[in-house]
Amino acid sequence: MIGRLMGVGSLETKKGASMKLIVGLGNPENKYDDTRHNVGFRVVDTLAGRFGATVRRKKFNALAEEVFAEETKLLLLKPQQYMNRSGHAVATAAGFYKIDPANILVVTDDMALDVGRVRLRAKGSAGGHNGLKDIIARLGSDDFARLRVGIGDSGRMNAAAFVLSRFSADEREIIDRTIQTAVDAIGCWLRDGVDLAMTRYNAKSGTDEN
Repeated sequence: MIGRLMGVGSLETKKGASMKLIVGLGNPENKYDDTRHNVGFRVVDTLAGRFGATVRRKKFNALAEEVFAEETKLLLLKPQQYMNRSGHAVATAAGFYKIDPANILVVTDDMALDVGRVRLRAKGSAGGHNGLKDIIARLGSDDFARLRVGIGDSGRMNAAAFVLSRFSADEREIIDRTIQTAVDAIGCWLRDGVDLAMTRYNAKSGTDEN
């Protein structure tokens, strides 16, 4: 849990604190709430909730909030342009605060993973995800961590329609647990680094019993 691993969050500025950027991807507008494509938003909202915070300040064409995990200042970001333009907010925020790509983690959905799976990587290609593709283009680098949350395969359904669909009743309990697992993985990434976080969480599933 973030609260146990990282300490109590604070909205006050701490002099000399390092800074990391955690981005959840999704589409704006209420009609997209709880769709598969917006699972990144849900992870960031859940992370903020562990600090007693809400991501709602309008900044950088995004909703943003700052919290503290011990001596690390976290900028939580939910871009408010559509998914394929997510890079604008990320690059603007990173440029404003001079955050290196190595200190950025992006949370996104992934059709290649079963519902309940998470996969963390230190860097890499967009893997066909338009949000990641735009972030890489805007940053001029793919050297940032990405935490992919499985939303299941579209099967015979059109992929664009599938990512904008909502989870089935059977999937909801699983995805709720998976979001908690994703937040725990972020806490591990912050505290112990990406390699240990990958080892601990890439094999876990929201279908596993705690």
